[in-house]
Amino acid sequence: MSSLPGNSSAGGLPLTMILRKTFLTVLLISTSLHLRAAEQVVNGIAAVVNGEVVTYSQVRELVSAQERSASEIYQGEELQQKVADMRKKAVQELIDRALILQEFKKKEFNIPSYVIDDSIQRIIRTDFGGDRTAFVKTLQAQGYTMARFREVQKDKITVQAMRQSKTSDNTLVSPVKIREYYNKHAGSYTTPEQVKLRMIVLKEGGSNGDTPADASVSKKQMVAEIREKLTGGAEFDRLAQMYSEDSTNESGGDWGWIERKTLNEELAKVAFSLKPGEISPIIPLDNAYYILMVEAKKPAITKPLSEVQSQIVDALSQEEKIKGQERWLQELRQKAYIRIL
Repeated sequence: MSSLPGNSSAGGLPLTMILRKTFLTVLLISTSLHLRAAEQVVNGIAAVVNGEVVTYSQVRELVSAQERSASEIYQGEELQQKVADMRKKAVQELIDRALILQEFKKKEFNIPSYVIDDSIQRIIRTDFGGDRTAFVKTLQAQGYTMARFREVQKDKITVQAMRQSKTSDNTLVSPVKIREYYNKHAGSYTTPEQVKLRMIVLKEGGSNGDTPADASVSKKQMVAEIREKLTGGAEFDRLAQMYSEDSTNESGGDWGWIERKTLNEELAKVAFSLKPGEISPIIPLDNAYYILMVEAKKPAITKPLSEVQSQIVDALSQEEKIKGQERWLQELRQKAYIRIL
C-alpha cells in the first residue's frame, strides 16, 4: 500500500511525527530560554561597584524580614512604595559594604579565624541556648551552609571594624554644643506634670446602651447622690467600690499617678485643675458620668544639665563618629566606579 504524497520523509518517518518532534524541540528551547531569562531577573544585577556585582538576590536577602513586616501593615500602592524604598536603601547599603570590603582587601588587612569562631559561638549561646544542632537546622531552613554563614559573619565583622577604625574615642565636645543640645532636647529630660487620681464612673444603660429614659434619669440621680455624700465627708474609695462601673472599682477607683496624655482631653483638663483632696463636679461624657478626686500632685520636673551632661556628651560623640564615617564613605564613593542599574 503506497503512502499518500507528503505523508512520508526520506528516512521513512511520517511527516506528522517529524513536525511533532520539531515542535517539541522548539518548545524546549523556548522554555529553556524563558527559564534563563527568569533566572536573570530573579538574580539580576542591581549595581556594579568597581567591577564587583551587587545582585537582586543580595538585596532581597537584606530586606526580606522588613518586607514581611511591611506586608502585615501596608497594602496596595503604599506597600509597593515602602518595598521600593527599602530596596533602594538596601542597594546603597550593599554598595557601601562592597566599598568597605574592597578597601579592607586593598589595605591587606586580615580578620583572624578565631574572631569569626567567637562571633558564631556567641550567636549559638545567645540565640539558641547553646544548642548547635538547632542553630545548624535554622541555617539550613534559611538556605545557608555553615561556610556561607561564616563568610557573612566575616563581612559583617570586617565592615564594623573598618567603620570603627575611622572614628575616635577622644572626641572633644564643647560646652556650647552641650548647652545647645540640652536646650533643644529639654523635653527628653523632663518628667511631665502628674496627679494621683481616683475616679467614679457610672454608665447610662447596660453594655449595649439601650436603656429606657427613666433608667437614665435614675443614673443621673444616683451620681448626684454619690457626689453629695462625697462632699459630706464620705470616703471616696468606699463609694467607688460600691458604685463605680469601671475596671478600677475594686481598688476604690485608684488610677495611681498619671500624666495628662493618659486621660481623655476633657477629663484631663478637669483633673489637672483640681487641688489635692478636691472633688470634681459631675462630668457627663460619652453616655457616662464621672466624678474625680485628686489625692496629690507632682509638678513637671526637668533634670538639671549637670545631671544629664554625661548622656549628652555620649550622644554628641556618637553623632560625630557617624559624621566621620559618612565623610570617609563619601571619599570612597567619589573615588569608585559605581553604576546602579
